[in-house]
Amino acid sequence: MLRSIIGIAVAVTLSMLIAIAGSNNSTSFDGMPIFMLCASVGFVLHWLGFIPAYLFQTEHYFDLIGSISYVATVALAFILVPSFDARGLVVASLICVWAVRLGSFLFIRVKKAGQDRRFTQIKTKFFRFLLTWTLGGTWVFITMASGLAAMTSQSQSPIDAFLIIGAAMWALGFVIEVIADRQKTIFRKDPANAEKFISSGLWSISRHPNYLGEIILWIGIAVIALPVLSGWQWVTLISPIFVSFLLLKVSGVPLLENNAESRWGDDPEFRHYKAKTPSLIPYFGKGDLG
Repeated sequence: MLRSIIGIAVAVTLSMLIAIAGSNNSTSFDGMPIFMLCASVGFVLHWLGFIPAYLFQTEHYFDLIGSISYVATVALAFILVPSFDARGLVVASLICVWAVRLGSFLFIRVKKAGQDRRFTQIKTKFFRFLLTWTLGGTWVFITMASGLAAMTSQSQSPIDAFLIIGAAMWALGFVIEVIADRQKTIFRKDPANAEKFISSGLWSISRHPNYLGEIILWIGIAVIALPVLSGWQWVTLISPIFVSFLLLKVSGVPLLENNAESRWGDDPEFRHYKAKTPSLIPYFGKGDLG
């Protein structure tokens, strides 16, 4: 319990510090930086979602709430900012497209599966489950912090190379993520693959191509934001670093790798696949037997 409470305090404190930094040069509404107002949306929605989730012991709407939080944050920024420039409109559109696609995909997947095994034990423990939902709000805010800074910044910049290159990176990452998710969905639909691991398509050159796509697209958003950041707003460039850290070291790759080891660790084919296939970046290094 104590570790969960400390985790909640750390997540909220870190987010607050980034919100204060990102509010530098932010457009204001009634004297309040719009960046700060938007930063609270994900937390409010996740904490509200936690209440029925804990009472009914369900995780089915966790990813959906996350998707709604992204869209709601962008919507609030759009409503409060006096005028969006082309950069702000592009960032808002890209974030919404990504959020709606991924949120609906994950929601449909968990409904079909009947459960998300990540939450089997977590959801029975109040503070640990609350920590999970708090981290959901933290994830929403920090991942989009640089994009949110661009949308709410007082500074404006015409369409330039940063916007074009960043949008191209986002498109590349989005396509990789969509294709990887689609390939895995098709693989799992075949009853013959029920107890097998996927090693075809993009999964033949990366063990986690969907996470690779996710990281690339958020780097793209940060690149688009670069020209309008100033002062402490540069702190919001933590966005892609935060995404990479969580996916590679905390809640993404480690969990999936441990699950794969428990299911196929003794399978020679899996050992060969893991040994020859990079964890993330195709053709860069070899797989890990550890």
